[in-house]
Amino acid sequence: MTLGTTMTSSATRGASQRRIAFATIIGTTIEWYDFFIYATSAGLVFAQLFFQPAGEEIALLLSFATVGISFLFRPLGAFLAGHFGDVIGRRAMLVATLVLMGAATTLIGVLPTFAQIGIAAPILLLTLRILQGLSAGGEWGGAVLMAVEHAPADRRGRAGSWPQLGVPLGFLLASGMTALMTGVISPGAAFLEWGWRVPFLMSVVLIVVGFVIRRSVDESPVFAEIAARGKQASVPIVTLFRRHWHLVLLAALVFVGNGTLGYMTTGGFLNSYAINVQQLDTTSVLVAAVFAASVWFFSTLIAGVLADRIGRRRTFLIGFGVQAVVVFPIFWLVDNGGLPGLYTALFLISIGLGLTYGPLAAWYAEIFPASIRFSGVSVTYAIGAVLGGAFAPMIAQMLLGATGTTAAVSGYLLLTTLLGGIATFCLRDRPGIPLGPDHEAEQATGATIFAPPAPATAPAPVR
Repeated sequence: MTLGTTMTSSATRGASQRRIAFATIIGTTIEWYDFFIYATSAGLVFAQLFFQPAGEEIALLLSFATVGISFLFRPLGAFLAGHFGDVIGRRAMLVATLVLMGAATTLIGVLPTFAQIGIAAPILLLTLRILQGLSAGGEWGGAVLMAVEHAPADRRGRAGSWPQLGVPLGFLLASGMTALMTGVISPGAAFLEWGWRVPFLMSVVLIVVGFVIRRSVDESPVFAEIAARGKQASVPIVTLFRRHWHLVLLAALVFVGNGTLGYMTTGGFLNSYAINVQQLDTTSVLVAAVFAASVWFFSTLIAGVLADRIGRRRTFLIGFGVQAVVVFPIFWLVDNGGLPGLYTALFLISIGLGLTYGPLAAWYAEIFPASIRFSGVSVTYAIGAVLGGAFAPMIAQMLLGATGTTAAVSGYLLLTTLLGGIATFCLRDRPGIPLGPDHEAEQATGATIFAPPAPATAPAPVR
């Protein structure tokens, strides 16, 4: 091979990596913008427009409950997307989940309220939120595998952080759009009448952009090799739970430690608390959420780089250490510091969140065998979301209502953080492990500390 050929090949790979990075970031940003715009609105308008007859306090609980109920359908979305992602490919599922999410979000934007159609309004709202949950359950696995399976072994942590960046970017976009609407028309009658619908209807434009971008990327090389050899698992979910149920549970608990704290912000609880309890200005709180998303973005990016340098496990443990230290001070800051206190609290939360989110994609991809990897990462992530983030805002609201103090909420967050840290200790770091179908035996064993690590096999010849 000549030097010119080598340089051309390297440039081609670099261009492909940039295209994959762009496609996964943009697509995931759009997907999670749709998901988070609902959570942002749940604490601001849905209680008044769809659940008002239940009374103010119960209406807010019901509104947060719809955020959580959608999470119960994320495992189903993960099962379906995981199955078809392991059988027909990663790219097809990325496109399908994006379209489903966009359609559900747009329909919420034109949904009549309780005052207009009665009990049918909250039922339709919940149905569309469930469709969002199905889509979110299948989205993440496909996006991270497209990024990680295309990446060189020594850059998987960084590449895996690309789709992760779409989550804080989606939250930033959702909070920014809502802040823009409340700032322009004020969070009064006009916002409740029509202003809240604009961010949902924006999904029509975003979905077209995301569809075009995702259709332009190549299929994952790992799946392409599996398909070429006809090695797709016939029922990957069955294989996953029969042989790797303990791995699914431990990896899901790792995400519980991140997701519970994360959904204090993205699930709308902290926004609602700052606005309704501490009486802070709505637009100012939403702008603070944009700031938090920006910090979360950069800490996630840094965590991806750290994961390649010091390992996924160490990066996680540092992040969980930060979370454990800040879960009590964050509410003290909001209670006593006004808007500056809220900014400080969100900054502290976002540092810990990024460190325990950036390395997740690469680590999940490296602990599951190639033939069931889409099912493994999707189902594990969805279960972690259900156990962690699903009802975190509602639980926090109930704890606050029952005790009258945020100390109980902080204790809840500390418990889940410690749980995530313990699960992290139980998993092995496996950077550099071959991801292709020639190394299934190595991939299938030794991912936890309870079994000896599998002997490394020689890398497959380059084809």
